[in-house]
Amino acid sequence: MHRILRSLALALCLVCTLAAAASATEVKLSGDVRVYGAFWQKPQYTGWNYNGTRTQDAFTVFERVRVRADFIANEALRFRLSWKSGDIPWGASTFTVDNPTTVLKVYQAYMQFRLPGTQVEFTVGQQDMELPTSAGWLDANPVFGGTRTTAAMVKLPFSEQFSLVGGFTRLLDANKDFDLTTTQVPDELDGYILTLPVTLEGFQATPWAMLAVAGRNAGYGSVQVGNGGYSNETLATNLLSAASMGTAATWRNSQNAYWWVGSTFALTALDPFKFYADVVYGSGNDTDRARFRRHGLFVDLAAEYTGFASVTPQLTIWYSPGEDSSARNGSERLPSVVDYWCPSNSFLFDGDQPFNNEFMNINPVGAYGFVAALDKISFMQNLTHRITVSYAHGTNSPAALRAANASQGTGNYVQMGRDLSDKEYAVGISLDNQYDIYSNLALILDTGWSHGSFQTSVWGHRFTEAARRGDAFKVMTGIKYKF
Repeated sequence: MHRILRSLALALCLVCTLAAAASATEVKLSGDVRVYGAFWQKPQYTGWNYNGTRTQDAFTVFERVRVRADFIANEALRFRLSWKSGDIPWGASTFTVDNPTTVLKVYQAYMQFRLPGTQVEFTVGQQDMELPTSAGWLDANPVFGGTRTTAAMVKLPFSEQFSLVGGFTRLLDANKDFDLTTTQVPDELDGYILTLPVTLEGFQATPWAMLAVAGRNAGYGSVQVGNGGYSNETLATNLLSAASMGTAATWRNSQNAYWWVGSTFALTALDPFKFYADVVYGSGNDTDRARFRRHGLFVDLAAEYTGFASVTPQLTIWYSPGEDSSARNGSERLPSVVDYWCPSNSFLFDGDQPFNNEFMNINPVGAYGFVAALDKISFMQNLTHRITVSYAHGTNSPAALRAANASQGTGNYVQMGRDLSDKEYAVGISLDNQYDIYSNLALILDTGWSHGSFQTSVWGHRFTEAARRGDAFKVMTGIKYKF
């Protein structure tokens, strides 16, 4: 009874607060709800989690909720507050019978305002964060994108052709505002971002740069990133070298710098032929011990043809160098914070798919390959399809992956089916379908198949034999309501 009364009191307070705000401020609510069933065979090519200690159920029903409230004082001042429940299985957590555990989180909370009499715009608080990407259908920047972070950003529009966007973000503060003892330790990861969008007729480019100051005591391995429930993707696996993960590993410097530079390019002057490119280079721990350093490159080229009424062909190719055979000189893979690069909704990569965990989670860093798609296929009103074929081949030395598994345990730093050696590959084919029952209610059916070839000498007989016993396959179907 106490729990029910407390929930009712909180709801009443929220309603009263919204009503009071509405008297002086316009309030707009939006969001989406997704309910879907997921059938899986051999996720991660084995059916297990990253280190082979747990098995994923063959069938699960998930539900997710997003609610966004915009409090708009005028066109120059607003505040957004958003709540969410993650993609939670029916029967667990919030969706347990009778006595559920409440899992409702704030995922956006930011102010947005302009300087009086100008178009200079500030966005301050927990907000969506995207480093530039050349095309929206590539999903996100491979270094940092498709996510949210606490930041203070400013946009300076100098003209219709040129603007500047920059700011500060605190990505991590392991001990919050008080360190654990009377000795202060460097437990933060801070970022400084600058982008320079340039728009000309038929051509766009956005040079950008990011600098991060990484504290030695920030606990990167405790922060999981990405959508994959069976993946061990953390800030440590994305940012650090294998040597930095060791129990005896200690950076010589209390703080180290990570830096990235890149640019996007989009050529639309030949419309309906459109061409895109992204170039990224990044490096970290450059002044520390050689084994703790990490640096790398990522390049993609993409094209699409938008001249057909019922289909849009798309092609993406990419290349990113991988680890060499020695761990003593650090890592040769591009460091990243959060990587949601996923062309054409590819089955191989973690991206902005309609449903969670409907991908194989291949790491495009340390690999090369292509993604070819026929998007926006439509022969019937309100019904669309997308066919995608993807191929990824590794560029990592098998010796480096073996050494990482030997020192960290198989799957704890690199993972079979995610990090590919230069003798391994994966191919995936997916068919995605959406029928709009109403303009804001869609029935979705996504299917996918993937085959991978992996080295026993790198991952061991148990993992590779499990992959050889059958290919990965998914069927995911459900409804999505937007309001």
